[in-house]
Amino acid sequence: MKKLLLTFLALAVGIAYALNPQTASKEELMSIKGIGPVKAAAIIKYRRTHKIRNREDLMAVEGIGPEIADNVYKDVKVGEVKQKKRILKSRKTEAKKAVKKSKEAQEKAKKSSTASKMAKAEKAKEKAKAKKAKVKEAKKDLKKAKADKAKLKKAQEKLKKDKATLKKDKAALKKAKKAKDTKKVAKVSKKIAKDEERIKKDEAKLKALKGKK
Repeated sequence: MKKLLLTFLALAVGIAYALNPQTASKEELMSIKGIGPVKAAAIIKYRRTHKIRNREDLMAVEGIGPEIADNVYKDVKVGEVKQKKRILKSRKTEAKKAVKKSKEAQEKAKKSSTASKMAKAEKAKEKAKAKKAKVKEAKKDLKKAKADKAKLKKAQEKLKKDKATLKKDKAALKKAKKAKDTKKVAKVSKKIAKDEERIKKDEAKLKALKGKK
């Protein structure tokens, strides 16, 4: 009964926090495994004229098969670094399109010097500028994600190394006790205390780094 209740609660939490394809942003959709900028754009285009209420509705979108639909409703995500790379690539593409549109608008405005044409060109220029700023922001996010991943790996390696040292020292203590070497017992005991303190710090650092995700 307890196992059944825990399973139900886990499913309820999963459903509560699962991504909603009807309201999710392009970047939120791209966080799901198997969905890149093209498929995310296809979902957004489809939902303008259709309601996505369930897995079957989602599979009506071109390029979305059963596996991707399952990933959406089970909230199966890609790694943080991969997600940041996707966002950066998508924003770069959008920025290029915006710059091209801005240039085209400016060229048109030059040919027809009406105030409305000039205003339209200026608006396109501002939009392109905003897209470039988003690319810069995405690059910064990707750089931070990579740095955090490297820090996490380093912290995990340090914890592993310190645990191995503790294990070695405990074996040495056992040996010293067996040999009734009181001096060595005292020395190794102090070393073990330091090992344990270091492991506590390692675990706290690792927890803090995981909490940043």
